[in-house]
This record gives sequence, structure tokens and C-alpha cells, in this order.
Amino acid sequence: HMLDTPPALTYASVVTRETVRIALTMAALNDLEVKASDVMNAFLTAPCAEKVYTILGPEFGTDAGKKAIIVRALYGLKSAGASFGKHIADCMRHMGYQSCKADADLWFKPMVRPDDGFKYYAY
Repeated sequence: HMLDTPPALTYASVVTRETVRIALTMAALNDLEVKASDVMNAFLTAPCAEKVYTILGPEFGTDAGKKAIIVRALYGLKSAGASFGKHIADCMRHMGYQSCKADADLWFKPMVRPDDGFKYYAY
């Protein structure tokens, strides 16, 4: 029994190129430090949104033939991108960031530069 996958389960947005350019320009104009990062094995950090299992192969030795439940969003699953998007959004909210209304994949929070008390938004 197969059902069509709903788009809400699989859609994963990304920050636009224009948003990144504007944020970098604002940082340069206000002499703000820019930090960037990459999440290694990103999808594996997110819980799986689907109920998925696999049958273990011979490389699992005595467990071969048993069913294994997939609990992390694996590359190749239709919902992996959306699962990671939800997971990273939850993490950003937990750290005090909020999503921008103009581009939901741009996150910010109010900050104060410690050396001179300059108020700004961290993106």
C-alpha cells in the first residue's frame, strides 16, 4: 500500500543568495565579525520524520535478516531535507534566534558588542 508523499513532509527551503549578500554587506558596513560554519553529516543530526525500516544484510552477521528501524534522517529519504530544516530551526530557537519574516531561513537575535556597547543583531 503506497501513498503519495505530501509536499509538507519533503519541502526544504534554503536562504537566498540575495539575503546572504545583504547580511554580509550590513556586517561590513558596521564593522561586525562574520562567522560561518558547515554541519557535517547534516541530515544524520535530525530525527527521521518518516516511519522507515530496513532488513539487515549479511554484513550484520548474526543480525542479518532482522528488521532495523531508521531513527535518523538519512540521505536519500524524501523527508531528509525537511527533517533537517525543522531540526535546525528548533536548535536556532533554543539558542534565542528568531526567523526573519522576509526570508525564513535567515535567523537573528539582538546583541550588544562588549567592547563599546554597540547594539546590533546577530544573524
